[in-house]
Amino acid sequence: MKTIFKHIEGDKTIWAIVAILAIFSFMPVYSASTNLVYVVGSGSTFGHLVKHMVLLIMGFAIIYGVHKIPYRYFSGGAVLMLPIVIVLLVFTLAQGTTIGGANASRWIRIPFVGVGFQTSTLAGLVLMVFVARYLARNKEKEIIFKESLLQLWLPVSLVLILILPANFSTTAIIFTMILVIVFIGGYPLKYISFILGAGILALTFFILIAKAFPDAMPNRVQTWQNRIESFSNGGVKEAYQVEKAKIAIATGGPLGVGPGKSVQKNFLPQSSSDFIYAIIVEEYGLFGGVMLVLVYFLLLFRIFVVLKKTVTIFGTLLVIGVGIPIIFQATINMAVATNLFPVTGQTLPLISSGGTSIWMTCFALGMILSVSASKQETEEDILDDNPLDILHETID
Repeated sequence: MKTIFKHIEGDKTIWAIVAILAIFSFMPVYSASTNLVYVVGSGSTFGHLVKHMVLLIMGFAIIYGVHKIPYRYFSGGAVLMLPIVIVLLVFTLAQGTTIGGANASRWIRIPFVGVGFQTSTLAGLVLMVFVARYLARNKEKEIIFKESLLQLWLPVSLVLILILPANFSTTAIIFTMILVIVFIGGYPLKYISFILGAGILALTFFILIAKAFPDAMPNRVQTWQNRIESFSNGGVKEAYQVEKAKIAIATGGPLGVGPGKSVQKNFLPQSSSDFIYAIIVEEYGLFGGVMLVLVYFLLLFRIFVVLKKTVTIFGTLLVIGVGIPIIFQATINMAVATNLFPVTGQTLPLISSGGTSIWMTCFALGMILSVSASKQETEEDILDDNPLDILHETID
């Protein structure tokens, strides 16, 4: 055991939090997967648990591998990955996959593994690092808006436009986080206001196009509209999954009905992913639900501890860009389950079943741990990086 800990670097509390969340997730996923087995008719509960455990083990391997990489490599790596991400997003949109009649063009299937990969999650991670790189490299310079449009906002907008048709909630989260990062990174506020206005206009234009040509993007805008109307209009009959989630939470009471004894898991769609928090509250009660919130709050606190110790601008912006979205996503997931926010399809990080979310969360945590473990990186090392040099070092 001592040998294992000797090779683990970075913030030990973050390692512990990740382990706690991962181990805790076993029982809720095992319990909630009965919906997939008996309602959908997919696999067995033990099979879903084993798959979840394997994905988490792979996730820990990702964290370990990434946290050993000096974080200056992530700067140039984002530049190399951006065109790959764009190609993947185009391919994902073009394949037009449907699942159960619903548009699922946000997914591609990984050959030989049998796991769906959500390319927008990878794209969001790469974009955050790319934006952090731009801001760090221009921190001491006067930012010229026209130049930043080409160097920063053109790649960002291209990626977001490719994500938007299939995944509005992820697009909104990424765009919001980018605005937060550029604000913290010292990008002029008047330019941020312009970009925000341009983003709203672009979304409006997209909705009008989608309404005019519904066959091009079936069900997407109508789905967003129905979710918002269902949430905002108290007189409209609630969406089925929201109703079942509220019943699950109300049934839980202070201490819950007990592990594995949820009733609503048999009726609640996406009970092991999007709405797993409702099942957790039903089985572990208000106490369990609050404790889970506190664990995520502790993770947020440790992210700020890492921020305080980081000595470079890029490291600071990197930790904000890849760390805060984890907490943001968890907050949205729990808010949806408790009917405080419209349904978005965001999973609960490290708890919900699903490969892409777990892997990308682990990649982000690996980056944060790399920053917290670093004692030698300087601003000059990072700002003078060359993506082609990084590629050459990687190949060698």
